[in-house]
Amino acid sequence: MRLMHWIQAVLLLTCLGGSVTAECTPGAPQQQVRRFIAAFNAQDVDAMLALTHAEIEWFSIDGDKLGAEARGREALRTYMLGYFKSCPSCRSKLTQMAHTAARVSAIEVASWQGKGGRRTQRGMAVYEFQDGLIRRVYYFPSEP
Repeated sequence: MRLMHWIQAVLLLTCLGGSVTAECTPGAPQQQVRRFIAAFNAQDVDAMLALTHAEIEWFSIDGDKLGAEARGREALRTYMLGYFKSCPSCRSKLTQMAHTAARVSAIEVASWQGKGGRRTQRGMAVYEFQDGLIRRVYYFPSEP
């Protein structure tokens, strides 16, 4: 019995240590999103980029408008460095997640330190996966 637990632990660590693919665990895409948000909260852009596809596309959706914030890892790096510079106290917390084989939808609660104190807002994001990496992110307008 101990051997089985050891094998499961090794498989889990292998999946978490490298790029997670759907073959690793049934919840692999969700784990990738959790790791991405953890890297975001640490403002570790390199860790975020390690979880993304080389041709990552980052979109903002507002009504009938779809805006490309970044296309490619270097563009995402530039975008995120600017974002963290403008909001060093910004953090995100995942509250709900649902998934298909290639997509994870998440409700995220963003928080930051504003002039009047701590502020929060909720938003929805959809993460699309390709080859076990985040290929596209779609962010919908935030709500109070």
